[in-house]
Amino acid sequence: GSFIFPKSQPFPHTNFKEEVIYIEENLPKNLVYRKAAVMPSKNPCYSWHVFAAGDQNHRKKSNSDVTFEICMTELDRHLARKFYKKAGDCKTGDSAGKEMTVLTGIDDINPRAFICDFAFDPCGYSMNGIDGDRYSTIHVTPEDGYSYASFECVGSVYDDDVDIVETLKKAVQVFKPATVSVSTTSNSREVWTTVARAMEPLGLKCRTFAMDEFPAAGTVVFQTFTAARRK
Repeated sequence: GSFIFPKSQPFPHTNFKEEVIYIEENLPKNLVYRKAAVMPSKNPCYSWHVFAAGDQNHRKKSNSDVTFEICMTELDRHLARKFYKKAGDCKTGDSAGKEMTVLTGIDDINPRAFICDFAFDPCGYSMNGIDGDRYSTIHVTPEDGYSYASFECVGSVYDDDVDIVETLKKAVQVFKPATVSVSTTSNSREVWTTVARAMEPLGLKCRTFAMDEFPAAGTVVFQTFTAARRK
């Protein structure tokens, strides 16, 4: 996504162009299928930056996996407060993280997943979940004014479609954001419809749609959604 404070980032992360130059100079020479692109949105703050690279074998490989990357901003304040440690709380980051996982409903996003979670001091949260050969990860910055949460998971185009929709819905419901950006990477052009179906019942309307092909990754679809009451 786009940095909220780009001038605070160390080199080479001050801008996407510098990042691409740095990556190009340091990647192995056999990764010949390379492409960089900025996928636009109506609000430039939510543009999606993509760089993909792969060798010839990777390019020919048929992969059924779908990666979902969800960025959420303007989180519900009441829910965001659950990612703060209480004053005087002597719990470790591990034990406080487990408490937050249950308290917020993150453990219900995929009840089958084995979760490793951590709470930061005084606020913030991170988790990684494993379910067989599938993974998920969440990162939360809950402060008012620049609250943010991300959810990433991988599935398959052969998985139960309803199951994927429910997973995405549960992840967004945990945070009740005003703005959501969703990137899907797969070999299917139609996965974006799954995302739209997941967001609609939550009162989130699609504002931007962009699609691009990356030789080493497949089709990347980028969508932005905002709460219907907001423009």
